[in-house]
Amino acid sequence: MNRARRSRIVATLGPASNSPSMVRALAEAGVDVFRLNFSHGSYQDHAAALKAVRGAEMAVQRPLGVLADLQGPKLRLGTFTEGTIAVERGHRMRFDLDPTPGDATRVQMPHPEIFAALRAGMALLIDDGRVRLRVLEATPQWADVEVESGSGLSNRKGVAVPDAIVPVSALTPKDRDDLNFALRIGVDWVALSFVQKAEDMAELRRIVGGRAACLAKIEKPQALQSLDAILDYCDGVMVARGDLGVEMHPEDVPVAQKQILRAARQRGVPAIVATQMLESMTSAPAPTRAEASDVANAVYEGADALMLSAETAAGMYPLEAVGIMNRIAERVERDPLWPGLMDAEHAGMEIGDVDALVAAARKASEAASSSCIVTFTTTGSTARRMSRERPLQPVLALTPNPDTARRLALVWGLEPRLGRQPESLEGLTDDAVTAAVEYGLAKAGDRILILAGTPFGAPGAANLLRLARAPSGPSGV
Repeated sequence: MNRARRSRIVATLGPASNSPSMVRALAEAGVDVFRLNFSHGSYQDHAAALKAVRGAEMAVQRPLGVLADLQGPKLRLGTFTEGTIAVERGHRMRFDLDPTPGDATRVQMPHPEIFAALRAGMALLIDDGRVRLRVLEATPQWADVEVESGSGLSNRKGVAVPDAIVPVSALTPKDRDDLNFALRIGVDWVALSFVQKAEDMAELRRIVGGRAACLAKIEKPQALQSLDAILDYCDGVMVARGDLGVEMHPEDVPVAQKQILRAARQRGVPAIVATQMLESMTSAPAPTRAEASDVANAVYEGADALMLSAETAAGMYPLEAVGIMNRIAERVERDPLWPGLMDAEHAGMEIGDVDALVAAARKASEAASSSCIVTFTTTGSTARRMSRERPLQPVLALTPNPDTARRLALVWGLEPRLGRQPESLEGLTDDAVTAAVEYGLAKAGDRILILAGTPFGAPGAANLLRLARAPSGPSGV
């Protein structure tokens, strides 16, 4: 079941969508990767959802990825005697470590790590930025603050510190337990929240140990300052615009999105654009025009994947949300201007034999009017490099590894499928042509470009480019 679009769709599973029948319907509607949000739900829920995805995979006859999204640390205020207090601009109070319920003069902030990072003049954002504070004075035990905007504080609202790196691990004890469970049930991707620096991703990679692909959620301004170093440890990246929008000015978020997408494409790292893409469809059967434009712009920018969160996890119209996202992506990719815009986003190429061969493959496919490109890949590296070039022909990524096929379901323009490891050049050509025809990517007489490496099965060893033709009769290639 091939898609008529190159951009991929990630859908979050939840109460509105985690039944086996709905998961299958979402896959048939076009979902490529299913997200398990470990901020919600039980282990039993997540295990059942993954089982449903594997069942849907058999039904649609194409690999489906499963992404485990770890919650990350939650920095929150303590409680108030009355549950809430009113504040206004200029109101002053103290945050401290005392667990006694607070009032209009003070309240607990049970995070010594925050106090260690605070300095006079820094901003504090409470309740997703609804209340903005300025630090007047700070010590390791307390901080005096002044309200700049907002009207009230209440129990356990979230705290963000946009001006500092908070010395807290991105992996909480809960995250470590969740990660072990996710790896045990066999997820394909793991997303790390609250990434601030490269060491956060390095720790995740060390624990995962190759059992899943690792993705960084860029939701902190500090991560943008270390983006290149973070990408060194990433198999994928997510533009988490909701949290970025809390800690950055709204006008800066689109610029950050562009920065992340460009950096990811240059590395050949798949990038997801996430948060509030079709938010109104949690309760309405159609999106706003602004939301449709937002989805379209992400496609024009060359994002590998677009993500639905509450729209499919808890919304009233999960299937409709996937359907309209699918149609928007297809419509953009039919725009005659789209190929030129994609080419304009082409990043500088790394210096290396494999990269040069992959770039040549794209040019050769265009010059020879190939119907598709077939890559043989073991770890997925060759296929991801081919995707980075953004060829207009579909790319069939054949791999003997089911884990690789499922991870590649997130990557722009790839149609990953299971295939045997070739043992000879003749067998390689036969397998490529047969698979291209079988999966509907080529018909009799079409030219097919084949990218592979010898020795067969060696990761990242693409060194072979062949042009073949699909047979027009029973005589073979």
